[in-house]
Amino acid sequence: MLVRDFQVQDSEALVEILKANQQYGHPELDGPESMVAVQKCVAAEFLVAEKESVPVGLMRGVFDGSRAIIYLASVHPDFQRQGIGKALLREITLRFKQRGAKSVHVTIPGEAAFWKQFGFRQTTRVMSAYPIDEVLARTS
Repeated sequence: MLVRDFQVQDSEALVEILKANQQYGHPELDGPESMVAVQKCVAAEFLVAEKESVPVGLMRGVFDGSRAIIYLASVHPDFQRQGIGKALLREITLRFKQRGAKSVHVTIPGEAAFWKQFGFRQTTRVMSAYPIDEVLARTS
């Protein structure tokens, strides 16, 4: 298995992984165009795990100069429980540390058991506003 940076040609396979895990509710946030935008963002880390040259998982996060936040993780159901999520987590954490992060946070919904085994603790409630225009309309 190889963990590497996202490449544009990964987009279709990653969409299928997200769909398989019911994580593709907003294509405008997680679709191919957004994937390319994330790739171009200097604050972002966008990793892909591949087996035999086929993408089987992904992890995305950002480092704001102080904190690192992982906000998307997904491993194809056929490849779960094989250490892929762990390998993605290790690589993104190493990259965040190299950038100067002192902590790493996770804002991923769903099962917390995976994250707890690596020392993450549930500490806050995460709230979301989508679409962003709703916030702008209510604050004007």
